[in-house]
Amino acid sequence: MAIDPKLSERAVELRRELADHNYRYYVLDAPAISDAAYDSMMRELRELEAGNPELVTPDSPTQRVGAPPLSGFAEVFHAVPMLSLANAFNEEELRAWYDRARRLLGGRDFDMACELKIDGLAVSLVYRDGVLVQGATRGDGTRGEDVTTNLRTVRSVPLRLLKPVPTLLEVRGEVYLSRKAFDLINERRAAEGLALYVNPRNSAAGSVRQLDPSATVARPLDVFVYGLGQVEGGVVPDTQWELLEWFRDVGLRTNPNNRRCDTLDQVEDYYRTWLEGRERLGYDTDGIVVKANPRALWDELGVVGREPRYAVAYKWPAEQAVTRLLRIGVNVGRTGSLNPYAILEPVFVSGVTVRQATLHNEDDIRRKDLRIGDWVVVERAGEVIPQVVKPLIERRTGEEKEFRLPDRCPVCGGQVAREPEEAMARCVNASCPAQALERLKHFVSKGAMDIEGLGGKWCQTLHEAGLVNDVAELYGLNKDQLLGLERMGELLATKVLNNIAASKARPLARLLFGLGIFHVGLEIADVLVARFPSMDALMSASEEDFTQVTGIGPKIAASVAAFFRDPANRALVERLRQAGVRMDAGEAAAPGEAEGLPWIGKTFCFTGTLSAMSRTDAEEAVKALGGVATGAVTRKTHYLIVGADAGEIKVTQARRYGTQVLTEEEFAALLSEESSTA
Repeated sequence: MAIDPKLSERAVELRRELADHNYRYYVLDAPAISDAAYDSMMRELRELEAGNPELVTPDSPTQRVGAPPLSGFAEVFHAVPMLSLANAFNEEELRAWYDRARRLLGGRDFDMACELKIDGLAVSLVYRDGVLVQGATRGDGTRGEDVTTNLRTVRSVPLRLLKPVPTLLEVRGEVYLSRKAFDLINERRAAEGLALYVNPRNSAAGSVRQLDPSATVARPLDVFVYGLGQVEGGVVPDTQWELLEWFRDVGLRTNPNNRRCDTLDQVEDYYRTWLEGRERLGYDTDGIVVKANPRALWDELGVVGREPRYAVAYKWPAEQAVTRLLRIGVNVGRTGSLNPYAILEPVFVSGVTVRQATLHNEDDIRRKDLRIGDWVVVERAGEVIPQVVKPLIERRTGEEKEFRLPDRCPVCGGQVAREPEEAMARCVNASCPAQALERLKHFVSKGAMDIEGLGGKWCQTLHEAGLVNDVAELYGLNKDQLLGLERMGELLATKVLNNIAASKARPLARLLFGLGIFHVGLEIADVLVARFPSMDALMSASEEDFTQVTGIGPKIAASVAAFFRDPANRALVERLRQAGVRMDAGEAAAPGEAEGLPWIGKTFCFTGTLSAMSRTDAEEAVKALGGVATGAVTRKTHYLIVGADAGEIKVTQARRYGTQVLTEEEFAALLSEESSTA
């Protein structure tokens, strides 16, 4: 039956008016009607839609609540990575950031946009034709979780934007919980006899990641939008300051305390203003974010790792507390490093209870003159990692004891050695149980043999049960052994065994990385395998042979050679071979064919973000044609491929060495041409 046009028009009108009032309330902070009037309009729209379900649209304010609980979160790939920020903790470090950026820009000055750094959860919001279609967490910056249903419940997240925007518009922001909302939630939990939440940030993050959206809506979250992701089918403002104004204009909530600054002195003034006034805000912040205002400069400045050079987080001074240093413990890492850590009387710092803190290494303990029994100052570095700042020497009684790093491994009793140039002492016993567990966790990890289903806890369970003492023993596990473990069911046991079997076919570089050789990451493993395409070739190569490989320095060469000289390590490799683990590159050309590959002897380096393929796929394509892919530009590099957000350092080096610089499109054309003739 056809819907009455008048009802349809009324539903459209109500949705438009409610969206406008949401904008006035959450963005402009200037409500135009009473709560009762707003509730009356919402009730009328609900009744209209209940009687005529065809009138319901995805952007209707009635759709913020009511979805069924989720079974899990789907993975979301961020086409434009969600980067993290470098930190500055004082005026000198801020000026160092500015001076470094200015040098890269050839001495040009630039103005800056300053924003309060909200202590919440970073999210991505995707609008298609102005309608919210996806919300995701930051995750690791490249992949996050799809939390669209939960973010739709956040009333300051508009379901439809008020004005025309690009066809595809992705914005980034911070979801947070105000202090007032946090206190109300804890009051409610206390009344129900439940444990109280520790701080607003963790509560906000937990709220967004609730599988039941009705649980999310019960916690009054808010959002501030501050950044841009992917944009298609339209243009956006050229400066960060104008972009923030534009966000507000189209209906997105931005922080009203943002400020544009022409000089670092003005930035310092902004910083001091909010350092003193942050308690008035009603929500938690951990500093300010300073960004080069002209966004055209962002491409010039580029990105280092996952940190953009065009922005910096200028953090508030770390909150400190005083407590007792009860003991100094030592754990053993997968490379045998002996890592001291402080065991403290519990103390509340920056929203969390701290019981342990990093001490870095023995030299750090000596430099700070820390002694067991000291009263010490503790802070959370960057408000994340607890660390001991200094002892309170004036409170010493004479009963405090100096710490000495043990000369035998605290786990296996093996010999401890320290190279003259190394900061860390190491257990030299390759069969050390502590190293074995950490090596096992590393071996099954995603970047190595990628054995899904065997996380850190299961690795520990297998190790403690005596089923897996080294990585080769993984391949001898059977179902009966797994089913004998607590909480291991038939389905999981089958999955684990299937994934262990599948890992036998992983590329040699993944196995080499998985062996946990000191100084050998996945990129170095790729470089080594390109030159030594079998395990036998690697094991028979000398330290001098390794130093002849482009990208392999003396430390790496010595470490790899030493690993394969060790009889226990050679025996481990042989057991892996007997288990059926792949021991060659597999993709290397047969004798006589290698000479015909077009890129034999050619070295490629990539910088920036590739859009048409992943960095891994591009490097694999180079190897398939006989070339070598490295992570650094040297005199032996033939091609540098420059993607989006590339920094200037590698490009400058390439020009200095006469390396040919290609765009991604030029590389793709060259790849296509050579692939067709190979």
